[in-house]
Order: sequence, then C-alpha cells, then structure tokens
Amino acid sequence: MKMNFLLGISLYICLIVGCYASGEDIALDAKATLLHRIDSLNLLIYTCLLTLTVLTIWVFKHRRVSWLHETGLAVIYGLIVGAIIRYGASTNQVTYIDAMPAADSTYNLSVPPDMLRFHFPNKMETSAEGITVPNKTYAYSFRGEIVNVAQNEIDLKATFDPEIFFNIILPPIIFHAGYCLKRKYFFRNLGAILTFAMVGTALSALVIGSLMYGCVQLMPKSLAASFTFLDTLYFGALISPTDPLTVLAIFSQLKVDVNLYAMIFGESVLNDAVALVLSGAIQNYEKRYSNDGGFEITAFLGAIGDFIGIFSLSLLIGALMGCFTALMTKFTHVRDWPLLESALFVLMSYAAFLIAEVCELTGVVAVLFCGICQAHYTYNNLSADSRNRTKQLFELLNFLAENFIFTYIGVSMFTFPKHHFDPWFIIAGFITSTLGRAVNIYPLSFLLNLGRKPPIPMNFQHMLFFSGLRGAMSFALAIRNTVSEARQAMLTTTSLIVIATVVLQGGAATHALAYLRIPTGQGQNDENEALPYRDVRSETPRSEGGEKARLARLWGAVDSKLLKPLLTHARPPLTDTLPAFFRPIARVLTTTRQYTQGENNLHRTDSDSDLCIDEPQPVPASIDPQLSYNVRNGFGNV
Repeated sequence: MKMNFLLGISLYICLIVGCYASGEDIALDAKATLLHRIDSLNLLIYTCLLTLTVLTIWVFKHRRVSWLHETGLAVIYGLIVGAIIRYGASTNQVTYIDAMPAADSTYNLSVPPDMLRFHFPNKMETSAEGITVPNKTYAYSFRGEIVNVAQNEIDLKATFDPEIFFNIILPPIIFHAGYCLKRKYFFRNLGAILTFAMVGTALSALVIGSLMYGCVQLMPKSLAASFTFLDTLYFGALISPTDPLTVLAIFSQLKVDVNLYAMIFGESVLNDAVALVLSGAIQNYEKRYSNDGGFEITAFLGAIGDFIGIFSLSLLIGALMGCFTALMTKFTHVRDWPLLESALFVLMSYAAFLIAEVCELTGVVAVLFCGICQAHYTYNNLSADSRNRTKQLFELLNFLAENFIFTYIGVSMFTFPKHHFDPWFIIAGFITSTLGRAVNIYPLSFLLNLGRKPPIPMNFQHMLFFSGLRGAMSFALAIRNTVSEARQAMLTTTSLIVIATVVLQGGAATHALAYLRIPTGQGQNDENEALPYRDVRSETPRSEGGEKARLARLWGAVDSKLLKPLLTHARPPLTDTLPAFFRPIARVLTTTRQYTQGENNLHRTDSDSDLCIDEPQPVPASIDPQLSYNVRNGFGNV
C-alpha cells in the first residue's frame, strides 16, 4: 500500500513537471511561429515592392515615359511603404528586460561583447504548482546600440544586417559590371577613366572631407564634438562613388555618343572599388594614429601603402580566379553538362569575392576584375547554353539587387532606428558633395585635354558632372557602421543624397542631354549584348591620338599571342608563338581543338572580340591571305 502511494506521488510529480515543460514548449513554439510570420511578411513586403516596380517599369516603357527611372520608382515605393510600416504597422512591441554588467566585469564600453548570456546564478525557478525546475541560460547576439526601445517587431525585422549588403547583394552587382563591360571603348578611354575614377575619387574625398570638417566646426558643439577630421574624410570617401544607372539607361535608349557612355560607365565601375579601398585606408590610418594632435607621416604613408597593396592584391586574386576558371573550362569536358558548367562558373566567381574578404582584402575589387577576366577568357570556353545562361542570370541578379537596395533605402528612412537628422549637416553634405564632384571633373578634364586628342568637349564635361548620382556603394558603406552619432548623421545624409540624386537628377537626364546639345541617335552604342565574333571596327580612331598607346599595343600582343591561346581555344596555338625551348610545355597547354580548327573556322565566340584593345581590322582576303590571317589574330597593324 505504501509503495503504491509513493508510486502515485512520483507519477503526479512527473505529470506536473511534464505539463510545465509542455506549457513552456508551447509558448516557445508560439513565439517562434510569430517570428516566422513576421519574417515572411517582411519578405513579402519587399517582394511586392519589387513586383510593383517591375509592373510600373513596363507601363513606363509602354507609354515611353523617361522622366523617372526604375531606381527612382523603387526609392519612392520604398518611402511610401516605410512610412506605412512606421506609422501604421502592428503595435506588437518587442519584449525586453534591463540588464547591467557586474561591478567586477571586464566589459569594454567602446567595443561591446559579441554575445550576452542571460541567466540567474545560484537560483531556481518555482512554478505555480510549487515544483522547483532548473534555471535556463539564453544567449543574445550583438546587434548594435539601441536608439528606440519601443520599436515594434515589424520595424525590427524590416531592418537587415548591413553585412547582407556586402556579402550577398553587392557581389552580383559588381560582377555584372565587370562581366558586361564594353571593353573596346573602355580601353580607348582608359586614361580618362582611370584619372576620374582613381585620382578624381581621392581628390573628391579630400575636398569633401576638408570642407565638411570646416562646416562641422561651425555647427553646434554637441555635433562638432562627435566629429574628427578622419570622420569627415571617411564621409568624403563614402559619398564620392557614383552610380549613374538612370543616366546610362537613357544613354542606351537614345544612343548617345559611345565614348561619353564609356567614360561615365567606366568611372562608376572603378570608383566603387576605389572608394571602398580608400575608406579602408582611412580606417587603417586611424588605427595607427597616436592622437597626439599632429599629422603623422608614418601612419599616412602606411595608409597609402595599404591602399595600393590592398587594391593590387585584390585585383590579382580576382584575375587569378578568372584565369583559373578559364583553364578548368578549357581542359575539362564540363561543357558537355551546361548546368554543371554554369554552376561552376558562378561558384568560382563568388569564391573570388570570399577569398579576398577572408584575406582581409577587398572583395569588391576582386569580383570586379574576376568578372572582366571571366568575360574575356572563360566566356569563350563555355557552351552556348552556359553563355546565354550566365549572361541572363547575372543581368537578372543585377536588376533585382539594384532595385532591392534602392527599395530598402526608401524603407529604411522610416524603419531604421539609427538615423540622426541634423539639418545643417545634411545641407553641408549636399553642397560639399556637389563641389567634390565638380573638382573631380573640371580640373582633371582640363589636364587630360592638354594631351588628349580629340579633347573632352565642355558639354561632355557638364554631362560627366551631372551624371554623379550616388547609389548602392555609398549607402552600403554608410550603413555598415552606425554606432556613433557621427556615423548615424553620415547615414542619414547619405540616404537623402542618394534619394535626391536618383529621383531628381535621374529624372532630368533627358532634359540635360537636350540642354547641353549632346548628339543622340548615332547608333554607335550597339554593343549592349555580347555577340559572336565579328571583324567589325567602328569609325572611331584606333585611339585618342590616332595611334595606339605603347602600353595598349604591348598588352594586345601579350593577350593575343600568350594569354588567349593559353586560357582559351583561340589560335594561333602556343606552339607557334612561344620560343622553341618552350615547345614541350606549349604542347601540353594546347588542346586538340586549337590544332584542328583551320583558318576558315576562326569565327570565334569571344564575348567582346570587337570590344577589346587589339580588335582586328577587316582586310579583304584577296589582298593578302597571310596579312588577313595576321590581322585577325593580332600579329600586326594595318
């Protein structure tokens, strides 16, 4: 009898504990279900925004509306939905509890801990039934400084981790820029592009940073105290890159002069990478800066060395990954399975970005030059299905990623909790960014025109200045770190500059072309898609001075005689171009296809054979068959 009583008590206790645990599991499941629904709603909101943008774009194209571009639409729709989320969303507040670090904690206020373990030491919980159950410990990851404690859950979920932009959203945008680069006119205007993108971006950052520092000193002390010269210089670096998508889309539709197109597009491609590396160099200088109140030449030289070294090594990693992919596709039969071939191409390209980031370099630079090498070499080894698939895939990813970023910029103006609206800083940001763009274009154009033939006309210079729209890279750099009040003010100002330039300048691009009397409808911009190899040359002179630059001729010879035969199936084979003592190695690196294809089968499917530096000049075969062969393969000039 006594044993039965004890057994009953034990079963009762187990039942109570089981019911308590079951009730706790049910509550946790309900919480997880609610969070899942909010996540799904958040993604649905952005999906609906992109769908609405696509449909509106179709209507605009059908009605031939040119005063507002798709990116401007995305921003406007984002602003509307952000306001709805902020002021009309669910009132289901985020639950929170106040916690303080222990007195003997080694907690560092300037660098918060990565994880917080929340528990009650040496205590047990007692349920309503009087049953004592063990305490549980919960871990919370670091998200950043809390500004609005009363934030609701939809506001919280509508804000993405900034690393998502750098690791997921930006890589396909930058890769697409390199993969679809129009290299013929890019290299013909390479001197101007490099001047604007590298010298101009650095000069613009210095001018903006210096002017902003002077403006900040005139502002209220509460804001001035939070800014150092390095902070304003960092703002100059992040606001200097351009993103003229709207202008370039209108250029393509109206067939504007292709050299102007190449300068604007080429500068925007490279200055994103330059600005990212430059902002990193400024941060590295800050780490070395001893803060003794003076200029440190050692730290300055170290920052310059970081800029050059990081940019060069990142470029090298991207180029090597592109060349390695070309070798894999050349010496394997993976092209027999186009799906696997396309998957390998995408993964190797993304690996270039990740390798550079893991090595503490710049993935944006790596993936940009990886895209250029993939287009110039790997593309020629791909099957027809993979060529079409990769072009269309990255075009689609670029479209969705760009519009998602601009949509998020609009939404985040209302939902992101770390904005700091200071009207004086915002006004100063607009003025100094405009002046920085002017310093980038006009003085450097004057210097370029001293040795450039034909020179850059003044109306082209005005259009280059007008095309300085800010976009994805500026926003991504600004949102990456918003811990301090200074960085929060930078984010707010950057977001407003991006919105204003995309909507207002982008919408006025057609009127600017007409006002500046820039010719349209010239039909030169016919290289929007990669076409099969054609012996076509534009009427544009071979270079700005009518004669190719020595460096361009050298690169063209190395590319046609060594790199393309090595990395692709292009002729002539390496056994014909390398010295005799390299013949054994050349035979190993030459495929049967390179030997067997005859002169009549030299109709290559180069992604930009008519777009590269040393593109061949059409020569009638009746003049001289050997001369025709040499010209098609880059052995000589006509």
